[in-house]
Amino acid sequence: MTEFAGLAYYTEVPLVVWDVQRIGPSTGLPTRTSQGDLTFVNFMGHGDTSQIILLPGNADECFEFGWKAFDIAERLQAPVFVLSDLDIGMNQWMSKPFEYPDKPLDRGKVLWEKDLEALKGSWARYVDKDNDGITYRTIPGNKHPQGSYFLRGTGHDEQARYTEEPEVWHRMMERLKKKYETAKKIVPDPIQYNSRKTRIGILAFGSTEPAILEAREQLEKSHGLKMDFLRLRALPFTEAVSNFVRDHDQLFIIEMNRDGQLNQLLCMEYPAIASRFISIAYQDGLPVTARWVKESILAASKVAPVPTSRNKRTPTKLGRATIGTSNRTGNKSKKKRPLRKSK
Repeated sequence: MTEFAGLAYYTEVPLVVWDVQRIGPSTGLPTRTSQGDLTFVNFMGHGDTSQIILLPGNADECFEFGWKAFDIAERLQAPVFVLSDLDIGMNQWMSKPFEYPDKPLDRGKVLWEKDLEALKGSWARYVDKDNDGITYRTIPGNKHPQGSYFLRGTGHDEQARYTEEPEVWHRMMERLKKKYETAKKIVPDPIQYNSRKTRIGILAFGSTEPAILEAREQLEKSHGLKMDFLRLRALPFTEAVSNFVRDHDQLFIIEMNRDGQLNQLLCMEYPAIASRFISIAYQDGLPVTARWVKESILAASKVAPVPTSRNKRTPTKLGRATIGTSNRTGNKSKKKRPLRKSK
């Protein structure tokens, strides 16, 4: 799969791949959830490769990104990977009604017969006319005699001709890098909860949102800690993510994997302010809970948690739903039975 992902990246073939992440490595825990494929997919392919990734956070976003991924792949002429996780993919969720597309498919920069006639058949598959890294192409169904072209996974120039010239290779790779910059204006922006005036923030992605929203409410009520929250929905990082990162002095990066993969990507993208990022990463195959998020942030902040009864479940209203807190293992509390009196 990795080699073919690199082939699609370099030949600029649009395609969509879904990855419903389960816990790894190897077969791992086949029925348990994880967010452990982020760095693998981001760099999938030989050499310098950067893939486009969409990160739905719930069932209705999975539906939305299902059709938007095809538009993005066509516009960018690149693979698009949609990373869901097994919590969304296998468990039952309450969802908003699915919203069907309200606009036609966006095929991007496509040349048809009349376009080729206007160009008198003079065009090249990998020439960047608009200086955005995205070239023009034809697609099956074009009957113009000059509409066909060859694709190459080996070194090629703007006319798709084989070459090993160093300057040509460098030029082509720089154009692909420019396309990745253009993608920042096309992929979905993050969801933000920024109504609180604070310099502390939380970054996360995927199905962790409900637990983080609940923990955020608890941290403010119990400890007076106000925190903004950004849920990432795509890579590369958009301008909205860059602004959020720069506007906060301390950022907790919450994710369901062992090594803090989102934190790694943030440190690579923003090395000058990498000291602001605090990685809170954990994987045991279970969805994160509000209690774990709250206690992990308190521990990282070195704030003493307020003692709470282990057996008490305190629901917190989040607007759309009410979610009760639970311990990390998800065990329910049991009421003590009254002792029988001996006769």
